[in-house]
Amino acid sequence: MEPFASGPGLLGTRLRHLLELLDGDVAAVYADLGLEGFRPRFTPVVRALAASGPSSIRDLARVIGVTHSAASQTVAQMARSGLVAVAPGEDARQRIVRLTPEAEALVPVLEAEWAATAAAAAGLEAELSFPLSRLVDEVLAALSRRPMRQRIMEAVPDLVTGGREGPRP
Repeated sequence: MEPFASGPGLLGTRLRHLLELLDGDVAAVYADLGLEGFRPRFTPVVRALAASGPSSIRDLARVIGVTHSAASQTVAQMARSGLVAVAPGEDARQRIVRLTPEAEALVPVLEAEWAATAAAAAGLEAELSFPLSRLVDEVLAALSRRPMRQRIMEAVPDLVTGGREGPRP
């Protein structure tokens, strides 16, 4: 069986693979630093909380550029690892997140790792024909203007006929 050709049809698959490569190597650096089990997605949360103090999950999501759901899931994982504590906010729906002393002790190491990773990423981008970070920004902006679901439906308007019937014959 021949492998699928690269291209727009495999965009999601290839982006997941790219993220696995990047996150896998950053996680390996964390392990080299003695931070076994520390996940790359934790670092932006630690850095944001270290810089601004306790924050709501909604504010964290906005600052680190992820959805509320993604921030909530990351905070839950960090709480299970003893890196953050979560308490109710002024509003029953709001939860306030703060670093634990264990996480605060990691901040200097994580800041040094962050600087090294940023330098490595800049070096990687220098090898590319177009900066990946700029392209990602452009893609996110384009998808905020017109989501992928809308683009799919515009490409084949009769793909979904309603409910779960599937494509028309």
